[in-house]
Amino acid sequence: MSDVLLELDDVTVAYGKVQAVRGVSLAVRAGEIVTVIGANGAGKSTLLNATMGALPAAGAARFAGADLARLGVEDRVALGLCLVPERRELFSTMTVEDNLVLGGFRVPRAESRRILAEVYERFPRLRERRDQTAGTMSGGERQMLAMGRALMSRPKLLMLDEPSLGLAPRIVADIFRIIADLRATGVAILLVEQNARAALAAADHAHVMELGEVIASGPAADLARDERIVQSYLGIH
Repeated sequence: MSDVLLELDDVTVAYGKVQAVRGVSLAVRAGEIVTVIGANGAGKSTLLNATMGALPAAGAARFAGADLARLGVEDRVALGLCLVPERRELFSTMTVEDNLVLGGFRVPRAESRRILAEVYERFPRLRERRDQTAGTMSGGERQMLAMGRALMSRPKLLMLDEPSLGLAPRIVADIFRIIADLRATGVAILLVEQNARAALAAADHAHVMELGEVIASGPAADLARDERIVQSYLGIH
């Protein structure tokens, strides 16, 4: 379909003889939130890193009509694919604004200034702390900065790896509100989360991973009502 941004077909990722991801297929369409849920160690983060080009993978992957097998990380970013990793990987000794500006280094200067203004509008806390070093920020603020920095590259698809990890419930609610707002602007989201309840509530489509394999897929609302999914993943949230 022409509106498919990302298409993974039978993707497998191995660490030596250990297959961390086995035969995963999924698609993300323009303006859609797709979530991948599962327990720690299910292969979710590995799948995102392989999609970004940080890990070698077998199988087929296409983004915006391009064969990703031929492209490195930099080229994938240039196409509009961006990953916010679980560890956020900010420059802790640099200011908030310098981190954001670095995120848009590929963008022409005039457009970078416009995008920076949009990021500050979306994340007022970052504007308030624009001169503060990233390493002195709270966990929630660092997550907002990581997302803001990613937005500086004008992504078509934003991949978020455990954005709620370690955050207080009130901040988690803020992060998921921002995710929903981003989708409304046309940015597609591929969301990896252990907080299955929040992820399924936010997403259009969902996949459940166990031990490297997708064991269930469907509309997120349907999976949220599936008895097995409820018992396995929703009971603790």
